[in-house]
Amino acid sequence: MSNDGIVLYKLMILYMLNRVDFPLSASQISQFILEKEYTNYFNLQIAINELLENDFIKSISERGHSLYEITEQGQEAVEMFEFKISDAIKVEIITYLKEQKIELRNESAITADYYPSDGEFIAQCNIKERNQLLMELKLSVPTREQAIHICDTWQKKSEEIYQYLVASFWENTTE
Repeated sequence: MSNDGIVLYKLMILYMLNRVDFPLSASQISQFILEKEYTNYFNLQIAINELLENDFIKSISERGHSLYEITEQGQEAVEMFEFKISDAIKVEIITYLKEQKIELRNESAITADYYPSDGEFIAQCNIKERNQLLMELKLSVPTREQAIHICDTWQKKSEEIYQYLVASFWENTTE
């Protein structure tokens, strides 16, 4: 693999992250790059690792999944070297992000994780919109399995729970 190839993959990742206002997961990034057959999984991982090592992107870990955000240094780099990405690739990236935006944002906006606390476990569930926290729910449960179940269910039920809570509070204010 030539160094130019890795540089292009790094620039493509930075370009993608710079075009969204929320973090992307490794699978979201790789879905585009691998489906378009720009490179293989191993070269993609090399590019991501080098971007992390050089502080062009940062990783946020949630329940064993890594989400990536571009850093200020990464933004400067992509602005300086964006010309090395062909217009055709830029159009493909922009099209992919537009077509997948709602799905990509929803995956990043609804998060859940758990951690031990005083012999129990806290399931922490969040809903964000444009990096603004809309709702944070912390539940203390006795077992790790319960915490995992809550986190797994949050993705499917979060909207329903949020709407229920808002409606419940609204009902109480109209009485």
